[in-house]
Amino acid sequence: MIYQYILFDLDGTLTDPKVGITKSVAYALDKMNIEVVDYSKLDLFIGPPLQESFQAYYGLNEQQANEAIGYYRERFKQHGLYENEVYPGIKTLLETLKKKGKTLAVATSKPTVFAEKILQHFKLAQYFDVIVGSNLDGTRIAKAEVIHEVLLQLSSPDKSEIIMIGDRKHDLIGAKKEGISNIGVLYGYGSKEELALEEPTYIVSNIEELDSILTN
Repeated sequence: MIYQYILFDLDGTLTDPKVGITKSVAYALDKMNIEVVDYSKLDLFIGPPLQESFQAYYGLNEQQANEAIGYYRERFKQHGLYENEVYPGIKTLLETLKKKGKTLAVATSKPTVFAEKILQHFKLAQYFDVIVGSNLDGTRIAKAEVIHEVLLQLSSPDKSEIIMIGDRKHDLIGAKKEGISNIGVLYGYGSKEELALEEPTYIVSNIEELDSILTN
């Protein structure tokens, strides 16, 4: 299958944001007087919407989760944005896809303003025609909503020509809701079991395998 429109998740797919996200989550929990016993648990915050994760993993109600997000952003916008690394091979892949005339987009649950700053900082923004994330007011956090907005901004192309790439189940679920193909990547933060349960179009272990599917 040849895909002309290629949508990428950001965290765990284009970049490894572990340090910035987990340190900012720990900062927020400390402000909420919650002790973090197992720091490895904070990896679960990479990918899904923050509100969902604060409620699921620390039992916060909606109001408390919103308060925690405020604290998270205090640290994240100053430091966490840049405590991040581009996965080796991603820049080369993006360059190759653009040379082949592909239309590239970012579809992330991270607020658009933060996504844009990260992509600009790491000199990746130039490869993307569209960058869409959530809104700072807590709306458009579901991945299906984000993907829907990307497709609107791309003038609603034929869905058979579109594919979404991500490392968590939310990326695959959102793609399926929008009726597009999807790829689960195992080099990010979702397990093979998590991704396989969503029956993705493809599962790949590394960027080389991703390249072989996308560069047709």
